[in-house]
Amino acid sequence: MQSVELTPRSLDDYVAAAGGDAVDEVRRTAAALSGARVLHINATAYGGGVAEILHSLVPLMRDAGLDASWAVVEAEPAFYDVTKKIHNALQGMALELSAAEQELFVETQRRNAATLPQADLVVAHDPQTVALLALGGAHGARWTWRCHIDLTAAHPSVWEFMRPFVERHDAAIFTMPQFVQPDLRINRVEIIPPAIDPTTPKNRELPREQSAEIVRHHGLDPDRPLLVQVSRFDPWKDPLGVIDAFRLVRAEVPDVQLAMLGSLAHDDPEGAAFLERTLAHADGEEGIRCLTNLDGVGDREVSAFQRAATVIIQKSLREGFGLVVSEGLWKRVPVIGGNCGGIPLQVIDGVNGYLVESVAECAQRALTLLRDPALRGRMGDAGRERVRQNFLITRNLRDYLRLFTALRAGSAAA
Repeated sequence: MQSVELTPRSLDDYVAAAGGDAVDEVRRTAAALSGARVLHINATAYGGGVAEILHSLVPLMRDAGLDASWAVVEAEPAFYDVTKKIHNALQGMALELSAAEQELFVETQRRNAATLPQADLVVAHDPQTVALLALGGAHGARWTWRCHIDLTAAHPSVWEFMRPFVERHDAAIFTMPQFVQPDLRINRVEIIPPAIDPTTPKNRELPREQSAEIVRHHGLDPDRPLLVQVSRFDPWKDPLGVIDAFRLVRAEVPDVQLAMLGSLAHDDPEGAAFLERTLAHADGEEGIRCLTNLDGVGDREVSAFQRAATVIIQKSLREGFGLVVSEGLWKRVPVIGGNCGGIPLQVIDGVNGYLVESVAECAQRALTLLRDPALRGRMGDAGRERVRQNFLITRNLRDYLRLFTALRAGSAAA
């Protein structure tokens, strides 16, 4: 297991975005946890929403007075093939795990459990870490399993394989009540949506001219209408459907453009293959750009495209939460999102964006927004306020601190 080095952060830097009352509440809540050893464990230090959250959350726990750290599991590529299969099955694909795949999953986590550092409170994130506790990782700590996945249509046999590992934990965190499987038997269930960090390069202010220059550098015209989707290249994000919707829009707005940005993470072995499928579907069409970290796209570039967007799209078919939705809303851009998972927590249909069920509906909503600048402005303002009140990292931190306090006191779930 490898420790992740972190850049210090100060809660004082969040007063401007979240408000002084929110920061004061965090400090009050953390007071009883001073010095507590907290360990977060996940699959990767870079790429994807979980890593992005932890790069902010763990340093802020330190600033609040906790002895917080973060480690990632060590595994061979075959392990991530299995965990990606588990991820897809838990989100609804009819996939089965072979005996050999189950053994690889268990043995990899057994090896990592043997190297766990001491802690008072452990948060294990997603399937890649779910078996650590059962395979020898207790050490007297209170353990929480944090599920970032949409489990509403979990494939029964794979969930049945996972469930005993989940139930060994003292608590489990889900993004929405609908994600909690009815047969789960565990002492405490918490509903804690994720959140964005307004101080990171991706979310802090970026001058309009700099955004425009970055968009131009990557082959698109910032003065033309621009649709943007930021997500992994993954079938659940439906990039092929986004391209189809774009083509319907382009039939009526010929100068519209589409940018699709995503990172290729080492714990997502399908990413490169699905990027190739997406590029083939785009077929070199003018006005479509598919960009990744291999093209030099990082947080600053994502910020530029989101700020330059006329409309942001997140046409997911399954979605645990979708941090990019809150990122777009924070930048005062209306978001068209798939009506699934955690997206409806963020997008209030007709208020700060639209929820859609199909390619045709996505295209029609995009046309509505492209044709009405005043509507885009109203929705953009509403979106920023929605995020400020509900989906900033200070709220996420406060919720974790409340859970830790309850676990140390030994209280059970209601």
